[in-house]
Amino acid sequence: MQQIPYIPQASPFTPEQRAWLNGYLAGMFANAESGQGLPAGDAPQELPKAPLLIAFGSQSGSAEGIAKKLGKAAAGKGFDPRVKELNEVGNADLANEKFVMIVTSTWGEGDPPDNALSFWEFLSAEGTPKLEGVSYGVLALGDSNYSEFCGAGKKFDDRMAELGATRLLDRADCDVDYDDDADAWIGKAWDAFGEAAKEFTGGAVVEGDSSNEAEEESGYSKKNPFPAKLITNRRLNAPESDKDTRHFEISLKDSGLTYEVGDALGVVPQNCLEVVDEILDVLKFTGEELVEGADGNKILVREAFITSYDITKPPKPLIEEIAKRAGNADLAKLLEPDNKKEFGDYLWGRELIDLISENPNASFTPEEFVGFLKKLQPRLYSISSSLKAHPDEVHLTVAAVRYEAHGRSRKGVCSTFLADRVGEDTPVGVYVQQSHGFGVPADANAPMIMVGPGTGIAPFRAFLEERKATKATGKNWLFFGDRRAKLDYLYEDELNAYLEDGVLTRLDLAFSRDQDEKIYVQDKMIENATELFAWLEEGGGVYVCGDASRMAKDVDAALHKVIETAGDRSAEEAKEYVNKLKAEKRYQRDVY
Repeated sequence: MQQIPYIPQASPFTPEQRAWLNGYLAGMFANAESGQGLPAGDAPQELPKAPLLIAFGSQSGSAEGIAKKLGKAAAGKGFDPRVKELNEVGNADLANEKFVMIVTSTWGEGDPPDNALSFWEFLSAEGTPKLEGVSYGVLALGDSNYSEFCGAGKKFDDRMAELGATRLLDRADCDVDYDDDADAWIGKAWDAFGEAAKEFTGGAVVEGDSSNEAEEESGYSKKNPFPAKLITNRRLNAPESDKDTRHFEISLKDSGLTYEVGDALGVVPQNCLEVVDEILDVLKFTGEELVEGADGNKILVREAFITSYDITKPPKPLIEEIAKRAGNADLAKLLEPDNKKEFGDYLWGRELIDLISENPNASFTPEEFVGFLKKLQPRLYSISSSLKAHPDEVHLTVAAVRYEAHGRSRKGVCSTFLADRVGEDTPVGVYVQQSHGFGVPADANAPMIMVGPGTGIAPFRAFLEERKATKATGKNWLFFGDRRAKLDYLYEDELNAYLEDGVLTRLDLAFSRDQDEKIYVQDKMIENATELFAWLEEGGGVYVCGDASRMAKDVDAALHKVIETAGDRSAEEAKEYVNKLKAEKRYQRDVY
């Protein structure tokens, strides 16, 4: 008779798990001796899984996308994952968690995204409960061109440790080209979390299936954009305006791509040929030298400069190398940590061409030079159309960036690519970036208050098209502004038509330079405080799109003032009111 194996007492299982496994093995081998299979009703019970909270803070959707992929992979690794916005993680909830992965982006001056602000408020407050029983890791996304690189992730990481949580692995600070660094952190995270979870589940976690880890993307995506055709390129400003705002219509025919209002469109640009040739000339490259492209294949350096690398913003490691090779002591001094402000002032308005022109003694081989460059990144633009109104099309509202700095003409890479360099036969690589919640109210009867000056009108053109197409009955109020009514009134005819047919209930305009005293959208909000507050009391939501550093902050301050004055609230009560709007998804922002 065959000896029945057993689980030794020293094995990493609880007594209950060890007893169950020994019983299961005994039954299985007994049935094998008698020639019977294991009875259907005696199938082994699933061993316990480790609870895992994956919480994200996402402004444009990138961190949310990573978090959701982590959730799918975790289920195949023996975890029981829950994926939530950070704002949905309450104070007491976090203290009771066992394992937590935080994925967050940063915007503004190192600020958390909107859907992580409430989380940061309670995490950073005095009296926040200790987190000794929590094990965690942080994956931070950011842009190293900003001074507070990955600021939100750094704050979350440091504060969790201050509160006694156990950091299972070092934080990863990922730049705009985050894929490789994020993948490396995720691989380490599964090892660290799996090892820690062994103790929690008695060893039942670590042998999980890793096949979901590198989930294959299906269809068109950031890594595989659709080669679309630009079918309309129309200037929206009057010819006399010093602004150049364009309305673009792009065909999605045969792509299979779909989108919802509030989503963004990723556009893969190409660099300006004049800038490429100027850089080649200064560096004394012929353009025919072979270098590694963004995909790892060898291509001509001229082609690499056009399609693969960012040749406008100089990365700091390259600036350091230029200073070293050129023997530029003044530039080297600016790079010292104590001279952060002076370095920022020096870089304002400067591009890569300026650095290499001002330091001609810093010579590089083509291969060396591209090794310092960052990959050319797609740009995300708020979609300004509803698919219900324009099947097989996506529309954008984009300001073509043009200005002078340090004696040179400057161009926005993607905005002027679309405005100036895309011809009938030039494909435009595009993909859809899903919103993290920015969109029309789920209740078609709910009032909607939209604040979008300048190109911030983009998603609200889509919102109005959607509300009309779905025959939504909720009231719609738009605050729009720009410089001058005769020159910069974007979509004037469309907005007037919406007023006439009742889709747009109210339209308040703020053209800042049509009078001596500048008037902005936030001023119009305060001017109409009583009615605006009434709409909020009726269940209305506030939707804001545009500049994060100034406009969004001014609008937020105006919203608080409206609630204080028209709602007869104290400053603290107004803050609570706004937080309630956020929790109910009635205060949403698409800011950049």
